[in-house]
Amino acid sequence: MGLCDVHAHLTHPRLAPDLDAILGRARAAGVTTIVSNGLNPRDNRAVLALAARAPLVRPALGLYPVDAVMRQMRAEAVPYPRDEGEEGEPPSAEEAVRFVADHLDEAFAVGEVGLDGHWVPERMWEAQERAFRSLVALALEADKPLIVHTRKRERRALEILREMGARRVDFHCFGGKVALAEEVARAGYWLSIPANARRNEAFSRMLDVVPRDKLLFETDCPYLSPERGTPSEPAHVALTLAYAAERWGIRVEAALTELEASFEALFGVRP
Repeated sequence: MGLCDVHAHLTHPRLAPDLDAILGRARAAGVTTIVSNGLNPRDNRAVLALAARAPLVRPALGLYPVDAVMRQMRAEAVPYPRDEGEEGEPPSAEEAVRFVADHLDEAFAVGEVGLDGHWVPERMWEAQERAFRSLVALALEADKPLIVHTRKRERRALEILREMGARRVDFHCFGGKVALAEEVARAGYWLSIPANARRNEAFSRMLDVVPRDKLLFETDCPYLSPERGTPSEPAHVALTLAYAAERWGIRVEAALTELEASFEALFGVRP
């Protein structure tokens, strides 16, 4: 039996100094698969390099929706607190999409990709959508699952995915209303719950109302830790599993069996 973290950022600078220990703690917690998501070409290269040396890690190649319009945001001095793009001029969306296209055969999934209306101003949404559509098309052509980031544009992302006929999609760390999360599940898509679920009312509610065969677990590490002020890491999915089993009124082993089935349905392999 294997425990999975379907959305992690193992290449994040906060985790780099302790990465070997982090992977060791994940293995000790029963984690057999960590899907590490890339944000841009530089990060995608790092994800591929990590996956090549760490069998626990599966590479997801993507373009973070803010990075998709980063050139324009910098040109217009739009404030953004985290800029992990290339040194100097960030790559264009076209360059970033081309990188994913050129390395699709190495990708376990396409992600993270999506739409963000929190940091990105509305005048840039059309350009952001073009990049998202291009990446969805690549995933569909290669029959790769998609890992989707949405913030303040959850319904629009759902509309585009339905329109384009996407089937294997995980909405990671879903920030929309719980009723919309239920709609996402009815559309046939999955939602992954982060490690802060015990202290987050919306994620707790999703564990109760979203069909269990449409739920997966993630950490989004180093973010969304179960304890404030500390970085999250893949071992923490074991805590989410225990919390889910508690809310569902079943044994942890039974919850893990359901989680494995959900992972296989989305990714096509056992975790």
